[in-house]
Amino acid sequence: MDELREITQHLLRFSPDALVVIDDANRIRFANETVKELFGYAPEDLIGKPLDLLIPERLRAHHGKHTASFMRSPNNREMGARIADLFALRADGSEFSAGIRLAPIRIGGRLFVAAAIRDTTERRLASEELIAARKEADRANRAKSRFLATASHDLRQPMQTIQLLNASMMKFVPEPQVRELLQQQGQAIESMTRLLNALLDISRLESGAIEPVSVEVPVADVFEELRTEFSSLARARGIDLRVESQRVVLSTDRTLFYQLLQNLVGNALKYTDHGWVRIRCSTDAEGVTIAVEDSGIGIPADKLERIFDEYYQVDTHGTKRMGVGLGLAIVKEVARLLGFSVKIQSTVGQGTQAQLLIPNKFRVASALATTESAAAPTHAAALHKARLILVEDNDGVRVATELFLKLEGHETLSARTVAEAEVLLEGLAPGDVVIADYHLDGRNTGLDLLLRLRERVGYDVPGVILSGDLPSVLRSIKSPVVACHFLSKPVNTAALVDAIAELSATAPG
Repeated sequence: MDELREITQHLLRFSPDALVVIDDANRIRFANETVKELFGYAPEDLIGKPLDLLIPERLRAHHGKHTASFMRSPNNREMGARIADLFALRADGSEFSAGIRLAPIRIGGRLFVAAAIRDTTERRLASEELIAARKEADRANRAKSRFLATASHDLRQPMQTIQLLNASMMKFVPEPQVRELLQQQGQAIESMTRLLNALLDISRLESGAIEPVSVEVPVADVFEELRTEFSSLARARGIDLRVESQRVVLSTDRTLFYQLLQNLVGNALKYTDHGWVRIRCSTDAEGVTIAVEDSGIGIPADKLERIFDEYYQVDTHGTKRMGVGLGLAIVKEVARLLGFSVKIQSTVGQGTQAQLLIPNKFRVASALATTESAAAPTHAAALHKARLILVEDNDGVRVATELFLKLEGHETLSARTVAEAEVLLEGLAPGDVVIADYHLDGRNTGLDLLLRLRERVGYDVPGVILSGDLPSVLRSIKSPVVACHFLSKPVNTAALVDAIAELSATAPG
């Protein structure tokens, strides 16, 4: 028993924490040896002294209120748990950040309070550094988001101008050699566009700025969009693009889902010099599998583990491939966001198969009636050339777009501002098609302009909305917009012509 008492006394005297006991008059009745190390006072010098001796003067009134509150309802707890700053005062007048644990003790019906005190300066500094780092990270993310918003719009505008001017020059030039040069220039512009899109997409994904929004998505419709987008590129490269679909409807983010497949198909075409690229969909008990297959160069077995790394490109035996190696990195991140998985199988010289594995929980049980777009006749050759009203606030893009559309045989009127557009639209006739940039000014978007026009004239005026940040625009739209095509800047000229032709064919008048 004596040994136990000695151990207890030793622990009290030399505890890692400074221990003091105060009475109900707020005077110190006990202090251990650690108090000297922490506060600079000998324990015997504190006995009978008021606790205020260990508290900075500026905090004494505040501390007194909390002590009184504790005495009214004593319990074991951390002192200052709800106080932002808790400091103690040393004998030399210096202060330190303190952590204090309180425990009530009753002896002979009288209340005493035991306090265990430690220096928490390092922990406080680490916490402040963490808070500062978090604020800096938030600031950097906000700056990155602002850059992405600016880059998405401003960087794409000159690319749009160059692309349209190149397409217009193709209409003027009959000489085969010059046309070949323009075609090569057009391919370079398309490559630059894909690079810009990839860089902006991966930055947006890494910033965490994208939250998936699920809607019902017919796979057949998405496949037909892929056919439309990539058919001209496949033809130019002499590749047979095969699209095989099923009547499957998924619950997912449509924009991200399309972006994922867009990167898989683009990658397949990039690494296929001849032969075919096939997109197909199948279902089984596990879920839905979408496969993008090609007869391309293939990927060596020792490179398969790295293909999803950012900026990594497969060695193509000396053949230079345009790109920065972001396509599959985007695929991996988007698949993760959507809850899908991606598997790649490949054999050198025989081709590659990319499989998108979609669990059954994302499949809509009662499939919507999908549009038979795959079998629908193209409108590109429609005889009717609609009159177009173009609204674009960038002078270079407006002039280039107007020139291109006029060379396509369309009467085209253009406006630089919303006010100018309102004047032009007073003369709107049935069959006219509106083409507008989404970001017009601080108060109006191209879609706002189109919807106001529809409300005024009483029918769904056909429209094409162009945007340099199309994924964000599509996420902001809460319900489908009929008789309206949304195209990304820099716009693919063939896609623009097809959209106008399709809208013209279905427009009233």
